[in-house]
Amino acid sequence: MALYAFPVTSIASVFPAQRPNSNDSMLRTPCVILHPPSSEASFSSSTLSSKRISANTFPGNLRATPPQKYVYPDPIPEFALAETQKFRAELLKKLSKDKETFGDDLDTVVNVCVEIFSEFLHKEYGGPGTLLVEPFTDILVALKEKKLPGAPLAARSSLLWSQNYVDQDWEVWNSKPAN
Repeated sequence: MALYAFPVTSIASVFPAQRPNSNDSMLRTPCVILHPPSSEASFSSSTLSSKRISANTFPGNLRATPPQKYVYPDPIPEFALAETQKFRAELLKKLSKDKETFGDDLDTVVNVCVEIFSEFLHKEYGGPGTLLVEPFTDILVALKEKKLPGAPLAARSSLLWSQNYVDQDWEVWNSKPAN
């Protein structure tokens, strides 16, 4: 770890200043000025010079403006339906590889996942940037409440598939020419 020694210039005197609306003077307290390391070991009087900043220093008018709020598009029911069907097929294919985990409950597990995912796509998904983790935690909770096997695996598989495909599919869907 490198330590940097900053040269310190101490201003020990007290400077009087004028108040704009008063004849009384106020006293400024002494302060310490830290200088960043430089290649020169000594200081010159120009190091301590100060410039007055005027309004002309900044080009144009500086004003604070609130950031513009981005409005996501509404969900598209046709996209939600098509994506739900694709999700069902892919999730069934993925979870079928773990038949020993799900046993006879595989279709029930997939149906619970699809129902929650479909509801999310129809009500909340509005394109890239709107894929939330909430429906996947809802999937996990619903599967556990129904005491279905493989809840963590099903929820994780649902989430990973969605992260990999939903935003991409949305882009493709919206790039199609309108009929």
